[in-house]
Amino acid sequence: MLNFSVDDELCTRCGWCALDCPAQIIEQTDKNLPSIKPDKEVNCIQCQHCLAICPTAALSIHGKNPHDSMLLSAERIPRLEQMIRLIRGRRSIRHYKDENVDQDLIRRLLATLANAPSGCNCRKLTFRVIDDKVVMYRLREKVMAELKTASTSNRIPESFAFLTNAIPAYYEHGTDMIFRAAPHALIISAPSDIPCPNEDVILALAYFELLAQSAGLGTVWWGMLKMTLETLPELKPLLGLPADHVYYGMLFGVPDVHFTRTVQHDDTAKIVKIKVTD
Repeated sequence: MLNFSVDDELCTRCGWCALDCPAQIIEQTDKNLPSIKPDKEVNCIQCQHCLAICPTAALSIHGKNPHDSMLLSAERIPRLEQMIRLIRGRRSIRHYKDENVDQDLIRRLLATLANAPSGCNCRKLTFRVIDDKVVMYRLREKVMAELKTASTSNRIPESFAFLTNAIPAYYEHGTDMIFRAAPHALIISAPSDIPCPNEDVILALAYFELLAQSAGLGTVWWGMLKMTLETLPELKPLLGLPADHVYYGMLFGVPDVHFTRTVQHDDTAKIVKIKVTD
């Protein structure tokens, strides 16, 4: 059941909900209220486009109250100049303050992140978060101990030599090359049998990175986690990662460094104009 309902008094019969429905299951003709036939409900992709596009908040679906949605208008979204500065100013952060981020802020970021794009609107992502620096410390100690044991028994492949170098750096020099002494981590995973598991995971992390930066936090893509877990898959249960899930991680926290200006990479991407001739 979609719980699709339309307020007769508020609906203007504009037809936008039917026009923009990706699944084309909403019908609206003449002065009739928009409707969905029962046999078409199974085709709904749960995108809520109909709820979002209704100009008078007349439409509800999946039990969602349109008045609980944020209003959209030109003055309520960041301007182009703000987005340009945010993206140009994004930096990977490898130095963090030894403090927890407010848990209410983390919850707000993750709730917002659940609205990131998903292939075919599948929305099968799982967000695994470490929101306590004490838990992060325990995980770091366990992982480093396992890596040290694996290195002693020559279980770390040459292609992942960085992991081998990280062990003496940590135990002998106090340099944390894998966890970057970050207080928090986000690991996003998706079942491998959904339409776009890799794309969904990476998209969500990219959105989180920008959200976190706008909240004054720093992030760094956690490639070392991927390298570690592919070398020692027996560590995946520590993070609750199913064996068949696609995953990637990101470290985050309050930055202990501050960048004064953006960098200049404008000329590094190759731009090719596509031309189609008759």
